Amino acid sequence: MPHLIISRALRFLTVVFSLALLVVLPTDAFSQSQSNLLSRFLAQTPPSSLVEGADAYGGVKEDLPVAPLLKDGTQIGWVWVTSDFVGTTGYSGKPIHTLVAIGPDATILGAKLVEHSEPIVLVGIPDEKIKALTRSYVGVDLVEEASSGGQSHDLDIISGATVTIIVIDDSIVRSGLKVARALELGGLKQAKAQGPKFVINEDAQAAGDWTSLVGDGTVRRLDLDVSQVNQAFANSADPRAARHPEKGPDEDTFIKLAVAPVSVPAIGKVLLGENGYSGLSNWLAAGDHALMVVGRGRYSFKGSGYVRGGIFDRIQVVQGDNSFRFRDRSHKRVSNIAVDGSPSFKEMDLFKIPADAGFDPTKPWRLELLVQRRVGAIDKAFVTFGLDYRLPEKYLSPVIAQKVEPTGSAAAAVQRADQSEIAAKQALWKRIWWQKRFEIAGLLVMLGTLTIAFFFQRWLVKSEKITFWFRIGFLTLTLFFLGWYANAQLSVVNLMALGGALATGFSWDAFLMEPLTFILWFSVAAALLFWGRGAYCGWLCPFGALQELLNRVAKLARVPQWTLPFGLNERLWAVKYMIFLVLFGLSLASMPWAERFAEVEPFKTAIILKFDRSWPFVLFALAMLAPGLFIERFYCRYVCPLGGALAIPARMRMFDWLKRYPDCGRPCQTCAIECPVQAIHPTGEINPNECVNCLHCQVLYHSEKKCPVVIRQVKRRANIAASSGKTAAQKRAASTQP
Repeated sequence: MPHLIISRALRFLTVVFSLALLVVLPTDAFSQSQSNLLSRFLAQTPPSSLVEGADAYGGVKEDLPVAPLLKDGTQIGWVWVTSDFVGTTGYSGKPIHTLVAIGPDATILGAKLVEHSEPIVLVGIPDEKIKALTRSYVGVDLVEEASSGGQSHDLDIISGATVTIIVIDDSIVRSGLKVARALELGGLKQAKAQGPKFVINEDAQAAGDWTSLVGDGTVRRLDLDVSQVNQAFANSADPRAARHPEKGPDEDTFIKLAVAPVSVPAIGKVLLGENGYSGLSNWLAAGDHALMVVGRGRYSFKGSGYVRGGIFDRIQVVQGDNSFRFRDRSHKRVSNIAVDGSPSFKEMDLFKIPADAGFDPTKPWRLELLVQRRVGAIDKAFVTFGLDYRLPEKYLSPVIAQKVEPTGSAAAAVQRADQSEIAAKQALWKRIWWQKRFEIAGLLVMLGTLTIAFFFQRWLVKSEKITFWFRIGFLTLTLFFLGWYANAQLSVVNLMALGGALATGFSWDAFLMEPLTFILWFSVAAALLFWGRGAYCGWLCPFGALQELLNRVAKLARVPQWTLPFGLNERLWAVKYMIFLVLFGLSLASMPWAERFAEVEPFKTAIILKFDRSWPFVLFALAMLAPGLFIERFYCRYVCPLGGALAIPARMRMFDWLKRYPDCGRPCQTCAIECPVQAIHPTGEINPNECVNCLHCQVLYHSEKKCPVVIRQVKRRANIAASSGKTAAQKRAASTQP
């Protein structure tokens, strides 16, 4: 019988990969023919579906991949595809193609998501909702985006969104700024590809008193009184703000703010003193910059947000298209200002800008202060005040221009563009990791706890009660925290995306976009060597946890439990491997098709979307869960393609942690009968491909009530103890006789 199964499996593999090869060839040829993405998407997208009232597109420009957008023969804007201008990729490792239209005033007229290869299970929201969010960029003013560093539109879209939406946001804004500058729309100009004209003059000298430093522009100030703040809120878009004015006389100080770049040696030495500047130098790494921000008044520029979440949400630095926010780890307090005549300030702080942020102290920048006002029970209104800063010329030295060959200049420009794109990608995934720092910490604690439990399972399993409640508690945390809260559900689509990335050019940036999934996959890779697939499937899979917890509830409700004949159980194991191979073959031909068929995994419906989906998907998910009420982990055992995929490399595991006795299976069948997933053969061997490492067999291994071997050992020790006690009593009795 085994040879028959193997023969059929080989024939199945041959068919699958032959079909995949046949489909891959035309697909590959098509990919080579799509040399112009914009033309292809324009042909597929009616103009009116992008911008209401538009009726035609013009020809694509030869020197820039943009096309005119027409209405009644008149040009009303320009159209482009984001992936032609920015290289930001989604989790699939491929760009997310968004068609965007812009008007002459650099305002976005329309945006439409036209194609993506994102693993649908990771998106976290229905595809239509992503498209609706993309359309919401209509009206975004790119001139304001340029002045605010890309932060003038609704930030709630980013803070509460998935990785896919963050990538879409970054692509639309950054590509829009590039197009607007290239076409000089809305007054934006193309940035010249050249280095800075100035460098810091290391020999400069700063004035020795506060008044002179303020007078020559070394220190810049922003003074706001109550009347100025009230007027700003009265002029804001929220009418509720004027109904909640700041209390007190109009001339009262609201805030007095001052700022200076203390990483400039001359400025740092005079403001911080020699000792303070020496400490600053030790704090900064090569290329880092630091600003000193001081303030007093009724309003704090620091606020309290950084204490709770690690970020200063009331100030930011803006330079060109870039903005820099500060976090608690890039901040330190200043004990005093060393220069003569400095006023008294309530808050005195240093803020670090890392070298890779792209900040240039020789160019103008602006410190923005965000002032907030409560206008309702939970609502707030905001206004922003700017403090412009330009480093005085005495701290600058001109750069001597060097003559270079034109070819070298072009190559250098290309290199700078590549470096800028790499830096943008890195900044994006770093921002995502920071946003999910608490979820990452929680996952690391869970992984550490599980690792300790596995390494010291010998002590854990000695108590059946402790093992049971540890497992129930861990699975509950897996379902509610990893699954329904953090959406950290692995999928076979992840593996297909990895295969596609390896085939088309691997990049870490794409996989770093989802930190929890990235960490989980690394932990799974390590666990496969130690424990096989059971570490993830049995403990860290939210859908698996949902099945097991539902089965526990069913048992409490006295739902009958079915045990399949082992021969049938063994044959059903093969189903999940067949499903995986079909999906893998499809992914070689067409990733979108593979994603569609990957809906055989109900993970997106049950975990990511929490059953908030159209009824066919919900019905399918329930159909996969229903048998699990009668057969524990039915889906994991027979259907799950991810489990089948993980079982293949799990054959390489280096250790065998699950202990067995020679009597197991010969004749004892206790573990085989009680194994929740029937992963133990009647002959006593544990099938590592099917085992979920629930540790129940190890509890039985030490049980003094169920394991015949342990029971015999206990009886033997009792008999020996009794015999020893009897012999000792006889000796004592003999010694007392006269």
